[in-house]
Amino acid sequence: MSDANDRVARIQAEWRRERPDLDVAPQGIIGRLHRLAAHLTAELVAVYARHGLGEGEFDVLAALRRAGAPYERAPVDLARHTMVTTGAMTKRLDRLEAAGLVERRAADGDGRRRIVALTQAGLAAIEAAFAEHMDNERRLVEQLSAEDRVALEPILTRWLSVYEVDEPRGSGPAR
Repeated sequence: MSDANDRVARIQAEWRRERPDLDVAPQGIIGRLHRLAAHLTAELVAVYARHGLGEGEFDVLAALRRAGAPYERAPVDLARHTMVTTGAMTKRLDRLEAAGLVERRAADGDGRRRIVALTQAGLAAIEAAFAEHMDNERRLVEQLSAEDRVALEPILTRWLSVYEVDEPRGSGPAR
């Protein structure tokens, strides 16, 4: 992309003209990451939509599938593994249960604790959606050279670790 087509570069040039006293170099990284994230999110949610899922529903089904057989977790664990509040999790679970993709039941030996489990339909849905999701992510990262992919991942890992210090293993939106 030439500078003439780079919106972030144009914005930086305008700020340099208007506020030469400020260093706008960080905007080059943050602005591009922000714009890239919006483009990538649009590409990702298109796949989820083809499977009748929103981003949140895909995230919940993926967290249940990653749990391994019998593909179940407590709601509080699901909230932790998807980084949403328990209130947001309840809404997601309501939608998934209404669609027949998950079921909620009492935990064995403790009628007060609840468990969320994938149904057969939910397992089939996440298997298909995740396979297409991985193909889509591969397509997206292959827009970079192999060398750039190798270099970028550890940089992003180190930067993200500043914000996600105590993440439980297997949580977060990596899906």
